[in-house]
Amino acid sequence: MRKTVREAARATRQLAPAAVLSFGSYLFITVLLIGAVGAVSVIAIGLLPETVLLVRRIAGAKRRMVAAWTGQEIPEAYQPVEGTVRERVRTVVRDPGTFTDLRWMVAYYAYGCLPYLAIPLWPLGLLVDGVWCGLLRREAVVLPLIGRLADLDARWSTALLKPSPKAELAVRVEELTETRAGAIAAHGAELRRIERDLHDGTQARLVSLSMRIGLAKRAYDRDPEAARRLLDDAQDQAEEALTELRHVVRGIHPPILTDRGLAGAVRALAASSGLDVAVTVDGLEDADSEQDGARAPAAVEAAAYFVVAESLTNAAKHSGAERAEVGLVRTGKGLRVTVRDEGRGGADEAGGSGLLGMRRRVAALDGTLRLNSPVGGPTVIEVELPCVW
Repeated sequence: MRKTVREAARATRQLAPAAVLSFGSYLFITVLLIGAVGAVSVIAIGLLPETVLLVRRIAGAKRRMVAAWTGQEIPEAYQPVEGTVRERVRTVVRDPGTFTDLRWMVAYYAYGCLPYLAIPLWPLGLLVDGVWCGLLRREAVVLPLIGRLADLDARWSTALLKPSPKAELAVRVEELTETRAGAIAAHGAELRRIERDLHDGTQARLVSLSMRIGLAKRAYDRDPEAARRLLDDAQDQAEEALTELRHVVRGIHPPILTDRGLAGAVRALAASSGLDVAVTVDGLEDADSEQDGARAPAAVEAAAYFVVAESLTNAAKHSGAERAEVGLVRTGKGLRVTVRDEGRGGADEAGGSGLLGMRRRVAALDGTLRLNSPVGGPTVIEVELPCVW
């Protein structure tokens, strides 16, 4: 009996805010219907976007209530309401999420009374179940109905508030548009960096090399010692140019990724980072083998490598940390990369620390990057990169 009462009390705590929300919805829908009469006026049409945004907030509150009861999130799929009044009205009218929310509100006008049914069930349940359970030692029959009411309310709300495939497709198209723009920007920035490195470094050294060889040819007959010194300088210039070319190539696709795989490349990064870095690998230990299919696609490995490299560089330069941790985990749907340092925290994408470039590189592969860096630390960067193994 005591367990039954606790479960009924928990269901009542779930139904109580639902009852408040349903009462507010009754008032809101009534006012909305009254205001719909004047929808032909310019003022009423101008208020339509704000009304839809209010409906979204009400539906969002219901989604959070259902998620708290069921433990499963109900996704949202809305188009952003921006621009002029005409554009905002056009957006909310064409957004499939608007119809979904309005459909739920109309239905909630009918089934929103479910929470109120719990009120008479409490005294009846305490009386009936008190005798039924306390004296006859049988299972409760009335108080469990309160939990079933909460389940029914959550089940109907989930079915009605779940975004339609059309709404999810619209949101997905919007995300892909932003991702494509970010990928183009990142690609352009990468090309400009490569061009700058070649122009300012390698090209200048090759020009100097050519000049020294030319001077050595002219001085060879009259001053062999001077020609030999010029040739030595030219050899040094050639070696420096090769070093810079290797640096540019590593910036495009590090050869170590091809030779040692992602796990080996990250361990090499950790060894040369200047920090005490602990690397944990799950599912990628045999990445050098081409037979077990443990290698991720080259683009995914490169993105993961650059995320780790940039994160460790930021930690060494800005965080003040002495230790860091890097985790590589092979998941069923892709690759998870986690970089954690115990520094001062407070990392900000607007601070020019390379986080925006990392996010764009990850987004170009349809991945996600999550940053958690409270002031005082620690800083945790978690990246999910989808791929097929």
